[in-house]
Amino acid sequence: MLEIEHVSMSYANGSVKAVDDLSLSLHAGEIFGFLGANGAGKTTTIKMATGILPIKTGSIKICGYDVTNDPLNAKRKFGFVPDSPIVFEKFTGREYVDFMGDIYGVSTEERRRVSSELLEVFSLTNDFDKRISGYSHGMKQKIAIIGALIHSPSLWILDEPMMGLDPPSAYALKELMKAQRDAGKTVFFSTHVLDVAEKICDRVAIINKGKLVLCGNMDEIKAAKGDESLEDIFMSVAG
Repeated sequence: MLEIEHVSMSYANGSVKAVDDLSLSLHAGEIFGFLGANGAGKTTTIKMATGILPIKTGSIKICGYDVTNDPLNAKRKFGFVPDSPIVFEKFTGREYVDFMGDIYGVSTEERRRVSSELLEVFSLTNDFDKRISGYSHGMKQKIAIIGALIHSPSLWILDEPMMGLDPPSAYALKELMKAQRDAGKTVFFSTHVLDVAEKICDRVAIINKGKLVLCGNMDEIKAAKGDESLEDIFMSVAG
């Protein structure tokens, strides 16, 4: 579903390695948590996976499509929500979702079905025809999520998706992530909320200074580290 092979990224003329020979393999039907302190390389990795940053060393494939050599087919397979909502604020919520639907070639009937369900989940139905410029930060995050999911992607790539969401919306998003997994799709998300990762992730990876330091399911990781909590494990390897 997502194959990251020996990817590296350097800044400051190569003196700082944001990502250092990272390899990960994500499978269909799992929620995969990507953990690390600020500056560990999480967002840089996600930006390379989504095509925002060029991949200079290594390769990334999404559903078999190489992000560098076949970017359009790769991008059709995922939905991306960045850590800060990037939306066209002069649009209404409906105009933004229709715009995203047009990009992905989603039929009018299908986009209405998907958006109607997600608007109900996020309690945004009554604000759908209002301009996004009048939305709160949390509302912008929710409309960005709806836009990213309008084409029912095989892979969700989410960078700190809980940021700005109120508790009911955060709960709704977690339930959507579980439903995605249960439908045989994949969720790849970065988070600082370790208890969320511990509760919902099938596997997690922890990176520190761009290097992968730990990867596995919770039972494997806890067994390797003496049955500690994920918070304790995180602090011991990347804190």
